Amino acid sequence: MSFWSESATEGSKDPKRNFRFKIEFTGLASNQVWFAKKVGKPNFSITESTHEYFNHKFYYPGRVEWQPVTLTIVDPVDTAVDAAAQMSALVVAAGYQIPTTSAEALVSMSKGKAVAAIGTIKIIQLDSNGVALETWVLTNPFIKSLKFGDLDYSNDDITEMEMEIRYDYATWESGGSGTKADLISNNPAGASPKSFFGPVTPVTE
Repeated sequence: MSFWSESATEGSKDPKRNFRFKIEFTGLASNQVWFAKKVGKPNFSITESTHEYFNHKFYYPGRVEWQPVTLTIVDPVDTAVDAAAQMSALVVAAGYQIPTTSAEALVSMSKGKAVAAIGTIKIIQLDSNGVALETWVLTNPFIKSLKFGDLDYSNDDITEMEMEIRYDYATWESGGSGTKADLISNNPAGASPKSFFGPVTPVTE
């Protein structure tokens, strides 16, 4: 049944709404990035290879390539949660040092430090009661680019920052637990049950 059904039960259901979401970075002291304004969900593309025979062309799927996620945040005026300072600190924790004559100048970035600095990233879409409808978990994320915004005398908007996040892959969970019977109903008998891109625990309803 669709959410606009005339049924009293089905017709009272809401579709997912874009403004009901929260983002969590375990690498930040506050964990939840409450100053987030906009974020893209994970996307992927599948590479392809071709085989040509006479005047025909045949296509075969290759690898899954996950695309970077872009996060837009506002920059609050608060020394405790200054967004620019926190994002800059993540880059330093990843191993970046400006050139100096000190021993610290020999420190460089690594994937291990970059991933440890930012921690696990979760993009959680909520319902009207604040309960998770779906959760995207980015595996091994790190900051690919960071834009601190543009200043303009003719613009009185809130200052925004834009962060591009690279990750190895993303997993999707129904609600907060990843347990949903309809996600595993099409699995062959005996196969390991999975949600989208991640394992789930079978449930009986």
